[in-house]
Amino acid sequence: MAGASGFLGTRLVDRLRQSGHDITRLVRRPTQRPDEATWDPAQGRLDLSVLAGADAVINLAGANIGDHRWTARYKRVLRDSRLNTTGTIARALTQLPEADRPRTLLQSSATGWYGETGEQAVTEDASAGSTFLADLCRVWEAAARPAEDAGVRVVLLRTAPAIDAGGSLIKPLLLPFKMGAGARIGGGQQWMAWVALADWLNAAEFLLEREDVAGPVNIVAPNPVRNIDFTKAFARTLNRPALLAVPGPALDLVLGELAGEAQRSQRILPGVLSGAGFAWAYPTIEGALSAALRPDHATVT
Repeated sequence: MAGASGFLGTRLVDRLRQSGHDITRLVRRPTQRPDEATWDPAQGRLDLSVLAGADAVINLAGANIGDHRWTARYKRVLRDSRLNTTGTIARALTQLPEADRPRTLLQSSATGWYGETGEQAVTEDASAGSTFLADLCRVWEAAARPAEDAGVRVVLLRTAPAIDAGGSLIKPLLLPFKMGAGARIGGGQQWMAWVALADWLNAAEFLLEREDVAGPVNIVAPNPVRNIDFTKAFARTLNRPALLAVPGPALDLVLGELAGEAQRSQRILPGVLSGAGFAWAYPTIEGALSAALRPDHATVT
């Protein structure tokens, strides 16, 4: 697994090990544990023996989308961190003899692929949007194509923001909402794609084992919500008011180009997962927020 030290990666390692899988974590430093292997994706270096004989490769690597303003320099970081890792893995898979080649590659992507969808509900067959993030997802997914051409089952994980107290969507909002300063973004009518962390983990394991599923898969809840409804549900879960609004121009001033993603409408549905019979533990935003923010109310999955 690449990206095993990230927010989703650390939790997926734990989940898969609990299920009996053996995980080798790809790291960019000298190894410190027997379950680690060193690689250098910036230079395209990955020892083929690390992959040989594995059943699957999982690539979740990539610089965090929301950590910095999208300067020209940071856009290059976002792009290079994805293309270097994905390209290195895909090329390595093509170089292995077929008998030693892993059968599956779970490859990270994002719902940013779709750009602005407005009121239209979209599934995996929709074309890429015209935003920076959509273009990033397009070239990111394309970097995995050599593995697919070599006969590897490639599953493209178009992931929505995960609902969890430590996640990139909820964590920065938690203190303002607890203080009663929760606010919708602009008019609040834009649609939001989301997924409970438990369901993301369930879906990743489901896709690892379902050898009949390949290509893009939207890892999203079946019920996208408008921003205003997300805001109200968040506030209700914490028993706090949410009467404020953040004007779009103010968000632009603080976040720059990244603010456009926060205001974008994405009404995205999980067509492939639904068709494959996947069952969501948290299909509604109220249930997901209760599990994330009031763990005593969480259900066992």
